[in-house]
Amino acid sequence: MPTVRDLMKKKEGKSPISVASTDTVFHALEVMAQHNIGAVLVTEGDRYVGIFSERDYARKIILKGLESKKTPVSEIMTREMITVTPTTTVEQCMELMTKYHVRHLPVVEEGRLASLISIGDVVHSIIAEQKSYIENLEEYIHGTSILR
Repeated sequence: MPTVRDLMKKKEGKSPISVASTDTVFHALEVMAQHNIGAVLVTEGDRYVGIFSERDYARKIILKGLESKKTPVSEIMTREMITVTPTTTVEQCMELMTKYHVRHLPVVEEGRLASLISIGDVVHSIIAEQKSYIENLEEYIHGTSILR
């Protein structure tokens, strides 16, 4: 089973996108649109203090009638992040995402943020693994039919 480390190899050289906790929600949305992503990590100085997602925007700005150009990210970000390590399996990531209804998992290695894994990363990995499994089964089936 593939691990988070395998997913991180595909992102090598790419740091997680982040915004400052004092940035406006509107700015965070601009950053997310620019990078075509659904969430950004939130920093205070050199520390990661939360995550801001499209879901936070929809539920905490739009539904509450707040203004995205005036509200700082710190007011609506998610502070309690579910994290994983590089040795976490992709299957475990899927279980965590399902259990906690999250689409992004920060990866912590040696006490520091190393990466950010999205539901898209997990799904792509699972699809690739299933495709490989099917191809191996087809090779086995074709190989055994020749022996008959």
